[in-house]
Amino acid sequence: MSASVTKIYIPRDTTALAMGADRLAREIAAEAAHRGETVEIIRNGSRGLFWLEPLLEVETRAGRIAYGPVENKDIDSLFDQSFLLGETSHPLCQGLTEEIPYLKKQQRLTFARAGVTDPVSLEDYQQLDGFSGLKKALLMDGQAIVDEVKISGLRGRGGAAFPTGIKWQTVLNASPGATGQKYIVCNADEGDSGTFADRMVMEADPYMLIEGMTIAGLAVGADQGYIYLRSEYPVAHQILNEAIAKAETAGFLGTNILGSGKTFNLEVRLGAKAYICGEETSLLESLEGKRGMVRAKPPLPAIVGLFGQPTIVNNVLSLAAIPYILSKGGQAYADYGMGRSLGTLPFQLAGNIKQGGLIELAFGVTLRELLEEYGGGTFTGRPMRAVQVGGPLCAYLPESQWDTPMDYEAFQAIGAGLGHGGIVVFDDTVDMSEQARFSMEFCVAESCGKCTPCRIGSTRGVEVIDRIRNNENRTANMELLSDLCETMIDGSLCAMGGMTPFPVQSAVKYFPDDFNQQPKNSEGGA
Repeated sequence: MSASVTKIYIPRDTTALAMGADRLAREIAAEAAHRGETVEIIRNGSRGLFWLEPLLEVETRAGRIAYGPVENKDIDSLFDQSFLLGETSHPLCQGLTEEIPYLKKQQRLTFARAGVTDPVSLEDYQQLDGFSGLKKALLMDGQAIVDEVKISGLRGRGGAAFPTGIKWQTVLNASPGATGQKYIVCNADEGDSGTFADRMVMEADPYMLIEGMTIAGLAVGADQGYIYLRSEYPVAHQILNEAIAKAETAGFLGTNILGSGKTFNLEVRLGAKAYICGEETSLLESLEGKRGMVRAKPPLPAIVGLFGQPTIVNNVLSLAAIPYILSKGGQAYADYGMGRSLGTLPFQLAGNIKQGGLIELAFGVTLRELLEEYGGGTFTGRPMRAVQVGGPLCAYLPESQWDTPMDYEAFQAIGAGLGHGGIVVFDDTVDMSEQARFSMEFCVAESCGKCTPCRIGSTRGVEVIDRIRNNENRTANMELLSDLCETMIDGSLCAMGGMTPFPVQSAVKYFPDDFNQQPKNSEGGA
């Protein structure tokens, strides 16, 4: 029998659970008991190396040794080859976790604790610098906190890339009116294709988001916060609620935070299962109990937001960056990145990719580096043909653009967007006219219906692309599609209709041959 307890880490992240992590944890515990081994199984967050999930880690004197992807059929051989002692001879052994190239080459500021800790352990969080930013913020006035955020150069990570410090300054300066109330709202309605960074924050390091939102409240004088959570994230929902309850009990939330006399309360509200509720004003309508419909701007939510009060609406990743900024200083964060794109962005590799997962790096890395050095090429082994960065409303990029630095301005210069950092890869079997059709069809399904260019334009867009794909008066319909795209861009109330044409235009521009093929016979012209 082992003389000491061996710690085994198995993620409780949604991806790992989908790959059988719960059953794996149970059967490893049972096998250890059967063999007389004393183990402690810790359910940590994911490291974001999704192609290796479930990624099992064993704590040794040399550090954590990783094995993955581990299936139940591998349990006997792991024990037989002394994995509890950190033996590295097993075929699934990846060596020291921190030395895995995919992870080692990253610059993890926001995701430094992801996969390292038990996500709901306050002790783990505090041992790794947790709440040090909050403790500093409690000794500062609101303007000083906002100034630190301005120095950091942090910009919104939800797509618009608006400077976070300026938004906070607006809310700080805004009059709360007769109620004296201001709000902090976290947009956790992560709906872009290929994105999972928000979910990883909430499932792997929830106290970081709680700390960031509390600091935001201290900065602008808000004592109430809401996390508007995508309802398709039940694991994140459970973990957030557990973390909030523990933080309140320990005095990091609620009234008289850490004896400071200051208050901040936080609740999780489930979203309405609508992509449009990722748009900040539609989100606020939904949070108020109404149908998620886009509001006209101005007034901005920073001045007239939730329940008509000044409101900070920030993405999960924006708020999750705040604890580092307050703990280490705004300049420490600004030292990463390039141009006006400062700090880091968690890039998320998905689609037809061999090594899908999360890579946090400073702005400036090229798309090609991410695809080849981290992604390892396509899952199918076929050549890559197109890559969509930034979600379903952003452009498809041909190989000629893959050397573009991942920088807001650099991407804007080529008619593309970084958005939330999601990257979806397609190999050379993709039909880009079909992808263009999907973009319009997506808008049909997800439009709130308030403005005509979005509601009707997207429906007509599907019909026009179907006619093009069926070789019906192709030249005239290509011109009509171009005019329709311009109308949607210029006339739509929000980015839903205003950006839907971007992927369509890029597909037409860079993959014209796909629009000049023989008629398609499958349903919907596909």
